[in-house]
Amino acid sequence: MDDGSCRCCICQIVNGIFVSEDNVQTDKFMGLESKTSSLPLCKFVVVPVPFEKTVCYGHGTAKGPAAVIEASTQIELWDEETKTETWELGINTQPAINCKGSTNTVFKNIDKTVRNLMQYKAIPFYIGGEHTVTQALAQPYIEKYKNLSILHFDAHADLRPTFEGTPKSHACALYPASRQVKVVQVGIRSVASEEKQFCNAGNVTTYLMHEHRDIKKLIPQVVKKLTDTVYITIDVDGFDPSVIPATGTPQPGGFMWYEALDLFREVIKHKKIVAIDVVESCKRSADTITEFNVSKLIYRLMGYLALKDQKKK
Repeated sequence: MDDGSCRCCICQIVNGIFVSEDNVQTDKFMGLESKTSSLPLCKFVVVPVPFEKTVCYGHGTAKGPAAVIEASTQIELWDEETKTETWELGINTQPAINCKGSTNTVFKNIDKTVRNLMQYKAIPFYIGGEHTVTQALAQPYIEKYKNLSILHFDAHADLRPTFEGTPKSHACALYPASRQVKVVQVGIRSVASEEKQFCNAGNVTTYLMHEHRDIKKLIPQVVKKLTDTVYITIDVDGFDPSVIPATGTPQPGGFMWYEALDLFREVIKHKKIVAIDVVESCKRSADTITEFNVSKLIYRLMGYLALKDQKKK
């Protein structure tokens, strides 16, 4: 590994297992499995949700989950920040949720998958797909955890009650949850006139990006506003486009890589995380920056969660 080659283009021994380009599994997150990767034993479970129906500008979110999982095979197994080989704790990769048919049918498929996974100890990472899927993904957790709050990382408020004739739209992704639980929004820099009334009202706390650019001041405010139990939804356009370029509706001026990691690290450190979704990454033929960076983000978040558990012991 010292020659700078990616781990899938050379042969290596990983904990006594011979790993080469031929036996890397591009349909498995991080490309290989440990002895604890079975669903009853794993620490993390990855679920692709390739749903794309209501996008109104850039397309390609349906191909995003598979691209992210394939790109993850290029991520180094040892995380240089957390100093952990997180994959050893067990990462199970589920088959993609069936996203064919009507939106109602897809939501039923999502709900069934989520409720099944909730029987296990593994922390789920759902990879979208457009942000609409958060409506279906979050609802079972809202019902189970009475003191749940949602950290919403995004460029857009996503609080429209309906958009283009449907309440099940990427532009309405957080509206149903906001009627039920606390929603804390960060990175917001695009708000429609019909949703501005819902920002900083009721259950919603909205931190507009231009007003909260000092991450050191923002983080303690966010941590304080969240309840002890948190569902995290990450729309990758919450990042500046220089970090995540391939997304449906990018906006200038978002979080840079280390700013966002500082935020997620502190939330994970102080809160019980029940699930994380990462949505709106697109596959783009021009480059592979987005899927690579999103896969590294997911692995880093797993590392934060693993590190937190180690400190408890």
